[in-house]
Amino acid sequence: AGCFCVHVREQLTRPSLGVDVISLNGKWQLMNSNSSVSVSAEVPGCVHTTLQRQGFISDPYYRFNDLAYRWISLDNWTYTTSFSVPSHVRGKGKAVLVFEGVDTVSTISLNGLTIGKTDNMFRRYDFDVTGLLKDEENVLQVWIMSAVTYASQRSHAHTEYRVPPDCPPPVQKGECHVNFIRKAQSSFSWDWGPSFPTLGIWKGVRLEVFNTSRVLSYTTSPKYDSEHSSWTVEVELFFDVFVASKGLVHLSIPLLQSEAEFQLSLTPGQSEKSFVLQLNQSVSLWWPFGHGEQFLYYLTIDVSLEGGETFNVAFRTVELVQEPIPSSPGLSFYFRINGKPIFLKGSNWIPVHAFQDQVTTDMITILLRSAQKANMNALRVWGGGVYEQDIFYSLCDMYGIMIWQDFMFACALYPTEKDFIQTVREEVTQQVRRLKSHPSVVIWSGNNENEAAIATDWFNIPVTVRPLYVKDYVHLYVENIRDIVLQEDSTRPFLVSSPTNGVESEKEGWVAKDPYDPHYGDTHFYSYYKDCWDWTAFPRTRFASEYGFQSWPSLSTLSKVSVSSDWDFSSNFSAHRQHHEDGNQQMLKQAELHYILPNSTDPLQKYRDTIYITQVMQAQCVKIQTEFYRRSRSDIVEGKGHTMGTLYWQLNDIWQGPSWSSVEFGGKWKMLHYWATDFYAPILSAGVEDKGDLLIYGVSDSHSETHNVKAKVRWYTLVFQYSISALLTQCGNCTRRSCIVTFHLSSPEGQMISPHNHIFLSSPRYAEGLQKPNITVYFISILQFTVKDTGIVQNFFVTLHCSFPAVYVWLDVDNIPGHFDVNGFLMLSKKSTVIFGAWRPTTAEEITSNLHITSLRDVY
Repeated sequence: AGCFCVHVREQLTRPSLGVDVISLNGKWQLMNSNSSVSVSAEVPGCVHTTLQRQGFISDPYYRFNDLAYRWISLDNWTYTTSFSVPSHVRGKGKAVLVFEGVDTVSTISLNGLTIGKTDNMFRRYDFDVTGLLKDEENVLQVWIMSAVTYASQRSHAHTEYRVPPDCPPPVQKGECHVNFIRKAQSSFSWDWGPSFPTLGIWKGVRLEVFNTSRVLSYTTSPKYDSEHSSWTVEVELFFDVFVASKGLVHLSIPLLQSEAEFQLSLTPGQSEKSFVLQLNQSVSLWWPFGHGEQFLYYLTIDVSLEGGETFNVAFRTVELVQEPIPSSPGLSFYFRINGKPIFLKGSNWIPVHAFQDQVTTDMITILLRSAQKANMNALRVWGGGVYEQDIFYSLCDMYGIMIWQDFMFACALYPTEKDFIQTVREEVTQQVRRLKSHPSVVIWSGNNENEAAIATDWFNIPVTVRPLYVKDYVHLYVENIRDIVLQEDSTRPFLVSSPTNGVESEKEGWVAKDPYDPHYGDTHFYSYYKDCWDWTAFPRTRFASEYGFQSWPSLSTLSKVSVSSDWDFSSNFSAHRQHHEDGNQQMLKQAELHYILPNSTDPLQKYRDTIYITQVMQAQCVKIQTEFYRRSRSDIVEGKGHTMGTLYWQLNDIWQGPSWSSVEFGGKWKMLHYWATDFYAPILSAGVEDKGDLLIYGVSDSHSETHNVKAKVRWYTLVFQYSISALLTQCGNCTRRSCIVTFHLSSPEGQMISPHNHIFLSSPRYAEGLQKPNITVYFISILQFTVKDTGIVQNFFVTLHCSFPAVYVWLDVDNIPGHFDVNGFLMLSKKSTVIFGAWRPTTAEEITSNLHITSLRDVY
């Protein structure tokens, strides 16, 4: 029958009538363990950010500061504030201190009395302080222990057997035993990011005082009755009740002319109540981007004890289909939304910043808008980071971006002591209740790569003790996390891991013999030394949830955290910033297979050109692999295929350094992201050479059965001598090395319906006749102002002129924020006009003075 969802715009963070709320956000005092550092601090916030704002340290991202400032994470820190409570508030029956998020291990005291402890940054903590409030000044203190020290102590206390891995690879310059602490796993380092084991009060703090009860949270779940073709909405309310009371709950969706009133009876303690609203008319459904509108309705929940709240609601169904496929062993693996099979197109999302208090709504908006502009309809919130903030999910609801939501476990085995399991159970319960009302969230996944870690023996575990680790794995992810999710949310599928064989893994005891089997589930695939142009080497998987290649970000991004002596691929900075073993060499080796590497005698120009060639390589490799997966949607070859999703690794960056991202730290698009707008287009033409034949595939996301299309193919010489069609034999003096094939799809009326695409018949490094194009700016003119989510956008026409055809023309305007409508393109005519959309006021003169133009032939 499927699964169903209503979207609540935001979780209730403040009780209403009858509850007094005193915010304790704002100025606190921060001190280290020996009192040598004492500064004013903002809450929410973290220690690193505070020290930078107070001028105690410089930018932690600058050069080698991640090592220089390691001492901060190794120290213990204390946050202190004082507050007074009005007498009419102090006289109420119950008082609760609410900490939305503490990072991570802390002891909290009020007026010198310990009121509680925290050990999980992903949990909200409520501490009863009834009777502890003073008439005048109250002193609240939060002592935070070094996460590094805590993790080490917990690991060493676990003497019965090891829980690997102990430490990250040396190239990551990270800290050890992160799997022993419930904290962002990447904060101890990752292969794309720094080690900053943060400490702080990273979310809000408040005092809530009340006489009868307070609402802890709301959740909503629509249910579809297929027999009667009607919807209901189940609303769950979670209360903290001090005194038994009665009242009314009123639910209404005005646009659907649906409302109902219910009796409410509460008894002291934690209380959960559920109510069902019958809808009186048909609804407009919520669809993923590219497949329909994202309809949101207002839902009002009015609790007579508390007052009313209004939310957005949306309706959609989701199913994860795993069933036999004709002519193929194994099972399908695809998402059906509102009864329609949907091909997921997108990427993987990592933390936006190492310091979560630095993440702004604008930063999230720019990244999500960038994803949507690249025709993405899905993102995977990866399990080594954080559960994202509410605005992230609300924007995904608005933009039609489906979310594959991992729980925060990644690339490790984990302890299963009672206290660890208990804090995880509370974490999972809170997060499911917080996020389940968002239609954008379409699946829960227990962890990242931990099934594969056991199955393929990442950690050299002896065969004789392997069952112990499988038992722990099942206990954590199946008997606890899965059990809670199924209790809390019946409206979505749950996977235990990614990659996984899905129901086949379940049959094999939850750890499959080969979780990478392309006949089942999803796969992660990376191969850096094999030629990425050889599409036959890619796994013809059911669903590609991770794959990718590294590149370096632009010089304008790097220059913010480096000096000119760093701008060399052999510099200490270049080695330090690379956290993936042999990553810099892998990029150049892969690029060298098809491109001549930069050889300018000017060191700065060579550095710029090398950055450029890594981005060309990355864009081409991911393009070839993604197009392979998209055209495998309808293919079954040797029993493999029916691919129904591509999520390349990764969308965004956590800092300025080499990574697999398509968007740089700060929001600048790499070449890959520009190309993604084409290879994720709703209708795509994809060309490959197979056994001497040129094959051009037409790929469509449309739910209609057929498109009447024509494939338009052209051969271009690289010296502007000919522009003739079709066959190589008819091309006159064309050869594999002197011509490039371009093509697109058009309607019978001649209207272009797919982006331009191209294919080389030999490596560009062997191209004949490719000359320096001498690209110049013909003129730049301002076109118009447009208003976007991120503010006013100025559009500039940039007209270019070239003497010869140019391959992979790249336009870079340094630090002027914005992006071009196309970039990294083929310039096959002497004039070409592109549009630059600036995100801040600028001028044609500023753009001209900052514009760098590079093409493939310019780098050698």
